[in-house]
Amino acid sequence: MSAPIHRLTVEDLVETVESVVASETDQIANMANIAALLFEALPDINWAGFYLFKDDQLVLGPFQGRLACTRIPLGKGVCGTVAQQKTTLVVPDVHAFPGHIACDAASASEIVVPILHDGNLIGVLDIDSPVKNRFDAEDQAMIEKIVSAFEKTLTD
Repeated sequence: MSAPIHRLTVEDLVETVESVVASETDQIANMANIAALLFEALPDINWAGFYLFKDDQLVLGPFQGRLACTRIPLGKGVCGTVAQQKTTLVVPDVHAFPGHIACDAASASEIVVPILHDGNLIGVLDIDSPVKNRFDAEDQAMIEKIVSAFEKTLTD
């Protein structure tokens, strides 16, 4: 019997994501599998998923976790700010973040990474935790590598 997925090391998780997305060209399928892998593998998280940039806003994409906000305007909340600035944000306490959108009151910290293709915003990868200060520089590097692996599958 194989080891449970939650025992994957950071390197194993990145390699697993790279392997899963390498042979699949469908963006939605890849996002769904990445969200599932992250949700199962990362401790102390309560939401992992994607928002896609459509019609000048973020629209809910594949995710794992509780019910989520469906649409987020650019510049609003953590996800909207990341989409507008096109830069990763690690938020140790979401309740202290100006304009935080509370999709799940249990969330206490968050990391959001932009997804870009040829410099254009595709969407964001959002991971929430019920634990304050859950995400650190190592988590940021890992999630950015995962997003990079996903970005390599995007085509025009």
